[in-house]
Amino acid sequence: MKKTYGVWIFLMGIFLFFGACLSTRAEGERGRVLFISSYSYGWDTVQLQIEGFVEGLAPGIAVDYEFMDTKRLDLEEAERLLYDRLKYSLTVVESYDVVVVGDDAALNFAMDYREELFEGIPIVFEGINNVAYARELAERDPLITGVVEELSLEKNIELALLLKPDTSKVIAILDDSLTGQAERENFYGIQEQFPDLNFGEVNVSECTTTDLRSRLWQWGEDTVLFFIIMTEDASGNFYTDREAVQTLVKYTKVPVIRMVDSRIEEGLLGGYVVSMKGSGLLAGQMATRIIAGVPPVDIPVADSPNVYYINEEIMRAYGLDLDRLPGDAVLINHRVTFFEKYENVILPVVIFGVSMAVILAIVLYDNLHRRKLLSELEGTRTILESASQHDFLTGIHNRSKFMEDLTQAIEKEIPCTVLMLDIDDFKNINDVYGHAAGDEALKQVAERMKAMQSQILTPYRYAGDEFIMILLSSQGKLIEKTAYGCRQVFANAFTIQGAKRKVTGSIGVATYPKDAATVEQLIMCADEAMYQVKKSGKNKFAYYGQELEDT
Repeated sequence: MKKTYGVWIFLMGIFLFFGACLSTRAEGERGRVLFISSYSYGWDTVQLQIEGFVEGLAPGIAVDYEFMDTKRLDLEEAERLLYDRLKYSLTVVESYDVVVVGDDAALNFAMDYREELFEGIPIVFEGINNVAYARELAERDPLITGVVEELSLEKNIELALLLKPDTSKVIAILDDSLTGQAERENFYGIQEQFPDLNFGEVNVSECTTTDLRSRLWQWGEDTVLFFIIMTEDASGNFYTDREAVQTLVKYTKVPVIRMVDSRIEEGLLGGYVVSMKGSGLLAGQMATRIIAGVPPVDIPVADSPNVYYINEEIMRAYGLDLDRLPGDAVLINHRVTFFEKYENVILPVVIFGVSMAVILAIVLYDNLHRRKLLSELEGTRTILESASQHDFLTGIHNRSKFMEDLTQAIEKEIPCTVLMLDIDDFKNINDVYGHAAGDEALKQVAERMKAMQSQILTPYRYAGDEFIMILLSSQGKLIEKTAYGCRQVFANAFTIQGAKRKVTGSIGVATYPKDAATVEQLIMCADEAMYQVKKSGKNKFAYYGQELEDT
């Protein structure tokens, strides 16, 4: 009996010891926060939110992170998995001082399980699209506050009309996700404010991959596209933020406005955007104040931190007037002007020029020197014109020059062939070896294609890891010879970071006028043929409309 009693005392001592350990904060720890994100850390906007959030926290505050991953998981399954994890972890760790929820799904989860999991714990929300619901929660519950996310469609449509007064259509690109549904309601909710505009959408969830590309390509110069959210199409193809932007850049021919500050520099126009980092920063500061003793009810809900964030490169590409932008606009991909580059030497040059002009006036202006200056100016103009038609990385002709040359050939009804070449698994090269290695591969592909150039065959860099060739012929044997030549581009190993590495490519071929009658149709046909190669094992070429050959 005594032995049994002693065992119970021993076990009770162990229990109390570990309980004390769990309830004791680490030395220097000033508070504990649980951050629940609706998505995964791999999502670009989440990384920006967390970066700002950490910056807004005071030193010594510990943070635990949970990710629902609702972009990939069914919402009900995501909630169940998170519930199971928290149900256990909240029994073995010290309670949290604040729970921070990022985006709508996380806020809904916190409200559904408030009494069971988070009773009495202050909640700070951020990145919430359902603004009315978030503000209502904060009004009725003194323990809730946060930062709303208002994608200002009104200001962005006004910006579109300012930059493109001839705009008659605004088309939203979104899906049937929780965020997509909320933003669809907001999008059509402001339609009455712009009675002269036609509102429409591209619902990614209802489009196959091929249909999506066609629908993106169909919009003309009277249209402005609004990229809101694109996660999965009807073919089951999931899109990361980067892949969504790449798809939009490749398959659209009008400016694309985006209302969050993520990947705009990669080919989107930008707009009046929500600063995701700014939202996280405000949420971190709120959590810090609550831990310091400020009641949440005394911390008002913060408005969405928005700013005009514009891609100057895209403005210039579409011929949009930079002077029309709001004065507080932040420009990215800025092209340094001659004045900015040489502002420190312009004044001395001007003084020198004036002095020379006086001297030249005295000696009746040396005619020979004048002719030399005119020749130099002409040379400079030629250099600038050439730079506008060449890709800065590879040195070969760029997409703008390709569209100009192909349009000219079709307008003159010259039979021609387009060969679209895409590097296989190029993303892996960037991910494994880094972007510098990817640039090396692109340069070597361009050099090998340049070696094929002739009076009737010209290579171009089309976009990203895609190259394209125009062959001014529709003769079958010559097309086949050129296609095999493109295959030979990948015959020998590439030198990447000093090592020999095998790189392959997929090639699609389409001919005018046999396969298509317009520039856009011909490009789509070549792209479709190349896409078939990708689906059939890669590292081959295929003709549009024909069975894939074993090449």
